[in-house]
Amino acid sequence: MIDVIGTDAGAPTSMPDAQQELLRRATWIAAPARLLPSLRHWLLKEDEDQQWGGTLQRSDAPIALCDALKELPSAHSAVVLASGDPLWFGIGRILSERLPHHQLRFHPAPSSLQLAFSRLGHSWQDAEWLSLHGRDPTPLMRRLQQRPNALAVLTDPSRGGIEEVRQSLRSSGLESAYALWLCESLGHSSERVQRLAPSQATPSDLHPLHLVVLLAEAQTPQPADQLPLFGLEDGVFLQHADRPGLMTKREVRIQLLAELNLPVKGVLWDLGAGTGSVGLEALRLRPQLQLLCIEQRSGGSSLIAANAVRLGVQPEAVIEGDAIQEINNLPEALATPDRVLIGGGGRKRQSLLEQVIRHMAPNGEVVIPLATLEGLAELRPVLEASEYTVTVSQQQAWRGQPLADGTRLAPMNPVLILKGSAPRQDGA
Repeated sequence: MIDVIGTDAGAPTSMPDAQQELLRRATWIAAPARLLPSLRHWLLKEDEDQQWGGTLQRSDAPIALCDALKELPSAHSAVVLASGDPLWFGIGRILSERLPHHQLRFHPAPSSLQLAFSRLGHSWQDAEWLSLHGRDPTPLMRRLQQRPNALAVLTDPSRGGIEEVRQSLRSSGLESAYALWLCESLGHSSERVQRLAPSQATPSDLHPLHLVVLLAEAQTPQPADQLPLFGLEDGVFLQHADRPGLMTKREVRIQLLAELNLPVKGVLWDLGAGTGSVGLEALRLRPQLQLLCIEQRSGGSSLIAANAVRLGVQPEAVIEGDAIQEINNLPEALATPDRVLIGGGGRKRQSLLEQVIRHMAPNGEVVIPLATLEGLAELRPVLEASEYTVTVSQQQAWRGQPLADGTRLAPMNPVLILKGSAPRQDGA
């Protein structure tokens, strides 16, 4: 039997009695190089009358270790010491892949993830984690767009470590949305846990054994008069807790605002408004517009209202419900839109567009972001049948991501933009 024992920085003296007994009885022990001095001292102290007669070997070369274990006679009692939980990004996976399962018995200690959250006093039962070891940070960018409440990132010091995480936060526009905790050398005498502000430099004496914990926090919003006029970072907006990341991204939002060709005054409908990001930014550009936001998702109206407060604007009306039904019951002042953004509609988007056309003011314009070619094929004929002037464009953006010592450009999802302009009225 091969006992694979997870340890902390105080091993072997900090190990439970039962595991220390396994060490005493072992005839063959493998351990990381950093543990060998304390292990030799402990073995001599435990057996003062006679020299411990077993074999002590380094375990830092896992493949060689497996080969050595295969050659051991069955009579030998072997122990392999590892850090934390051997089966969580440890040597356990390699051993279980190359040795018979019935020969292995695992004894886990707290993992670095558990130690990190315990130091922060934060529950980790719903936390997510991601490893960057041997990987580029693309999965981290994707995970950040989902806005997890707690995310532990196992960094790879050979590829930049914490700097990759910080660059990913910056390029995602989410630096202000997370508290970043740097956890170094957990469980060792050199342990250090600290929160780094976005403006704070990474420590020059950074320990190579470190991980990062990102904790979403209730943001103190930046005063509205200090925000950019438009093109706000995604992290400025509150989002739906059950669908984080489901919002119009900054690059697309900027293009949609341009396509809307916003008048100084008039009525703007934002249908399928989501977080309200496009319509609310439009109000920052044209404060005299009357904005109507309709969002079907439960809690949509309160979310949009909260974002309006953050941006210092006031929509004319925010309605939670089905847009097709709601636009037929609007007060006269909002019933005839000059500009319409259709961001939702789902399977009923054709019917919704037909309704919009019936309500549209003379010389009005409708802008529709689409994710699929099928959506374009479905809606373009509706506009053309009403003699709208139609334009089609595609918005494709890339965001910089850290890659080794440089930066790579990672593509965001392309968006088709269908725009229809109502027939020009005489004298217009």
